[in-house]
Amino acid sequence: MLVEVCANSLQSAINAQEAGADRIELCSELAVGGITPSYGLLKAVREKITIPVNVLIRPRSGDFSFSKDEFEIMKTNIALCSELGFNGIVSGALHRDCSLDSDRTSELIAASGDLSFTFHRAFDWVKNPYQVLEQLADLGVATILSSGQQNSAVLGMELLSKLQSQNENIVIMPGSGINQNNASEFKQKGFKALHLSAARFYKTLETEPAVPMNSASFLYDNGVAVSNLEILTAVVNAVK
Repeated sequence: MLVEVCANSLQSAINAQEAGADRIELCSELAVGGITPSYGLLKAVREKITIPVNVLIRPRSGDFSFSKDEFEIMKTNIALCSELGFNGIVSGALHRDCSLDSDRTSELIAASGDLSFTFHRAFDWVKNPYQVLEQLADLGVATILSSGQQNSAVLGMELLSKLQSQNENIVIMPGSGINQNNASEFKQKGFKALHLSAARFYKTLETEPAVPMNSASFLYDNGVAVSNLEILTAVVNAVK
């Protein structure tokens, strides 16, 4: 059974390799579901990691419907990953009603060339998963990462099993909430791959900072924070 580790840093990737994982999905910012890692992290991982690495291509947090500029950024990042010699791409696109954007997903697959393509957990938002599975198989997607449209893959096991039995040409890879206590359940169900981060927090500071830098007000699934033109203009006019 293939074990893929969602690594959010160079150290996470090193630990995954030392543990005997088969593959890494490299990303940043696990708290928002992952975004594309920086060039520096990509380069460091290519230099120090020998097992296959797939890279998450997602330009921001929030939903999976992207502006024209965001989509061009995604294709530029795919080209960089291809140039650096990574194993695969993890990405995908939806329309604003959470239906599959097959045209844009097809473009992302084409941009990936010979790299393996995994459709990420945007799949867990689609309303017709069985139909979308067939669409993605037709597009040439190798793997679908999914929690079975539940808060964890254990809770979504029924849908994941049905999807796995529906089409043998695409790998259904359970992810979300998988750990040492439940991983064997997925092997027993016959899944070919599983996905986990195994992330734990380690204290890095001796004292608690007086001012928090994290902001829950920026965490939206159905919206994106954008600097407001009117507010910016008003501030500039007030001080210039």
